[in-house]
Amino acid sequence: MELAYYSDYAVRLVNSEEPARGRDELTSVEAVRDLFGANRSAARRATDADVTRLRAVRGRLRSVFEAADSGDETLAVDLLNSLLLEFPVSPQISGHDHRDEDGRPLWHLHLADHPSNATAGYAAIAAMGLAFHLTEYGVNRLGLCEAAPCRNAYLDTSTNRSRRYCSDRCATRANVAAYRARKRLEADRSASTGLTEESAQASTAGSER
Repeated sequence: MELAYYSDYAVRLVNSEEPARGRDELTSVEAVRDLFGANRSAARRATDADVTRLRAVRGRLRSVFEAADSGDETLAVDLLNSLLLEFPVSPQISGHDHRDEDGRPLWHLHLADHPSNATAGYAAIAAMGLAFHLTEYGVNRLGLCEAAPCRNAYLDTSTNRSRRYCSDRCATRANVAAYRARKRLEADRSASTGLTEESAQASTAGSER
């Protein structure tokens, strides 16, 4: 498992809420466990108390994305550093059950957490993963969807740093909205031009009399 994988923990948690739409999926211990994905052993530590704890971490992680999205790199790093200090992790070399063609372990770095609760474990992994992504690819690779009112978080992995939306669905919706806006503008301009021409013709006809 590569360290970049862990950055998805941060995205999943932040996107469990869409404030502009009044949507919040983090309302039960089952929702907390779902956030862990395949990491079922860590998910089993979750209790009802982790709903409130993770919501607090979620707000802090969203603040990192908001700072990055607004271009305030220093603030984004400071906010993330505070999470790293509060929720530390221990990197370990792991092979699990993965083997190469010769039967040798496929060694890789794994983030081992030793938390007092599920939230501490999740926050440690999410913060470390996000820190790895930030330092490897740059602060401007952390973004918030431009398709209002979405504002979901995303990690830009495009080759030309061109990503602006969290999903193809939001990109399509934004493109359709922009197309309709252009058509309305063209129609307004056409109508305005027509009125101007009629006014000019009427003025010319009046002067000829």
